[in-house]
Amino acid sequence: MHADLALKMMSDLFWTGLLLSLPLLGLTMLVGVVISVIQVVTQVQEMSLTFVPKLVTAALVLILAGPWMLRKLTQYTVQLWTGIPGMF
Repeated sequence: MHADLALKMMSDLFWTGLLLSLPLLGLTMLVGVVISVIQVVTQVQEMSLTFVPKLVTAALVLILAGPWMLRKLTQYTVQLWTGIPGMF
């Protein structure tokens, strides 16, 4: 295996991981920031007020984007496995 092939495989791995985690992390962070702003404005510092909406958001994102995430991960895995004979 050559160094450029290993770097390309590592790059594909990181981009796939970023692409798969971006919807979940992005929307959860957005909900957290909105809830934090609401807490600052209303001065209500309840811990469950931040935890429950983020948990519900994460569950909804996984339900809605889960099939797409699984397809992307399957495509990456198939591409990786079919590329093995060409590596040596």
